[in-house]
Amino acid sequence: MTLKSKNAVVTGSTSGIGLAIARALAKEGANVVINGLGDEGEIEKTRAAIESEFGVRALYHPANMLKSDEIADMIHHAERSLGSVDVLVNNAGIQFVSPVEEFPVEKWDQIIAINLSSAFHAIRAAVPGMKARKWGRIINTASAHSLVASPFKSAYVAAKHGIAGLTKTVALEVATHGITVNCISPGYVWTPLVEKQIPDTMKARNMSKEQVINDVLLEAQPTKQFVTVEQVAALAVFLCSDAASQMSGANLSMDGGWTAK
Repeated sequence: MTLKSKNAVVTGSTSGIGLAIARALAKEGANVVINGLGDEGEIEKTRAAIESEFGVRALYHPANMLKSDEIADMIHHAERSLGSVDVLVNNAGIQFVSPVEEFPVEKWDQIIAINLSSAFHAIRAAVPGMKARKWGRIINTASAHSLVASPFKSAYVAAKHGIAGLTKTVALEVATHGITVNCISPGYVWTPLVEKQIPDTMKARNMSKEQVINDVLLEAQPTKQFVTVEQVAALAVFLCSDAASQMSGANLSMDGGWTAK
């Protein structure tokens, strides 16, 4: 158990990538605080399952990623309840697609707040404790869109480029305090959210499921395979290890070759 006695906060972790990361950290012995949206009963099942499967403490905090005070409270609640926040994973994110001249202003503000500003607020609250203990791991979920762009995703691409810049800046600030700061940039990841898009796309484009997957979703990824949540989680666990202690300020692509083009 490489993370035994460590405590982690993972935002946007009631499903998908965030949940996979929370479970992977718990498997390595870390106590975890999960956060995110969903049915209260399902969230409680998810939380309880982490505790029972991995023998760690698992808490849920409902912090709204649009509200800086709630984000700070989540970090402070974790410190009070568990004793520290040693690992912070900023994973919460949303998407909206529209031509820039028609992009709703409220959607722009929401995406920048959830995908970028929430990471700043969580880092700002967590760094003092990490500095005091001279150990910390901050991991930001970025995207292939932190490195390249796609049309009609102005807010998302801007936010993910911002995450890459925030990662580098904070890494430099905390470099002598035993804290590393990195971001993971996945391509298309197979999640329930992606899977649910397939039937509508099949109908809209008059395509088979295989055509939608290969010609629409995976068009950008040379391997023609989805990244899995388990693969992203495994990289996050590695970034928490002593083997990765000299990796900081890095933007790590996991995109089937997308950004190699």
